[in-house]
Formats: sequence, structure tokens, C-alpha cells
Amino acid sequence: MRPHDENIENYGKLCRERTNKSMNKSRQIQVIDNDNGTHMRPMPGMIIAAEKKKAPAKTSDTKRTRRDRGEMEDIMFKLFERQSNWTLRQLIQETDQPEQFLKDILKDLCIYNNKGTNQGTYELKPEYKKATD
Repeated sequence: MRPHDENIENYGKLCRERTNKSMNKSRQIQVIDNDNGTHMRPMPGMIIAAEKKKAPAKTSDTKRTRRDRGEMEDIMFKLFERQSNWTLRQLIQETDQPEQFLKDILKDLCIYNNKGTNQGTYELKPEYKKATD
């Protein structure tokens, strides 16, 4: 695009004014005398970002001890009789076993649901379901 030839001088003036306006700083700094800083202090109703963040949930400080694998399988079958789908966190709380040990057992006994209404949960493999029915 080009401006019309008769308005070229007005257009040049407009561009210079626009550039000069952008170079002028509109903000000013003002020093306040005899200020005790009351306007900078947080008021009781204000929420501070540091307080807003929750501390990460810590697991128990004591290490979990592994039970015998056969005993753990019996416990797992009893849990799955009570409820058909469990999340890993729920199982860790119920059994109080180390996460990796529990995952190994779950790999053998259960199917992990990736999709559907029970997404993110474990359920018994069909061959074990028939045995419990």
C-alpha cells in the first residue's frame, strides 16, 4: 500500500509524530517522603502466593517391608473380592507394601485399565475371576 501522492507530506508528518510519541516516556517516578510503608503491607484479606501452595503429600517416613509373595497374593484376592477395581494408591494404602513390589504382583494377577469408566484402575485377570466366583 502507498498513500496518495497529494497526501505524502501529511503522511510523513503523521509517521514522525507517531514515532516521537512512542519515544516519550509517560511513566514518572515520584519519591514519597515520610512514608512508613503501610500501603505496601499485605492486608488480612489478601492471599499470599507462598501460603497458597500446598506442601507435597509425604508418605510415611518408615520404610515398608515386603511380605511373602504367596501371602500377598491371598491378600490381593481378598481385596478384589471386596471391590472389583482398585487404583495403585488405594492398594498401597490397604496393603502397606512398597510400590514396586506391588506393581510386580499386579503385573502377574491383574489387568490395567487404560480406557473406559474404570480408567487408571486394576482389575483381576479373567482366569482369576473365574476361580473366585
